[in-house]
Amino acid sequence: MTEYSWPDDGAEIGRRAQAAWSATCRALPIGTQVTGTVTSRQPFGVFLRIDGTPEAIGLAESIAMPPDFELPRLGAFVTGEVISHTEHNHQVRTRLTEQTES
Repeated sequence: MTEYSWPDDGAEIGRRAQAAWSATCRALPIGTQVTGTVTSRQPFGVFLRIDGTPEAIGLAESIAMPPDFELPRLGAFVTGEVISHTEHNHQVRTRLTEQTES
């Protein structure tokens, strides 16, 4: 197993995120403080399950993390801020500010 991962039900997660996109954007406007759990790791960042919005796909890219911030591990609890919405793939872009290992 590598240090990178993708959820087995990734296609289903994408379908649910698309169906809930309007509600997600209303619930998580830019600037909203969020907490969540890392569900997937990729070389460019991590995907999150955002607390309170189970259908949302959060993405925290490594380029939006503080310089001393390490890429969180799978299952880590993180805190951050919504910085944009990416409609073409239904992702809530997030800048992480804190993490705790699970």
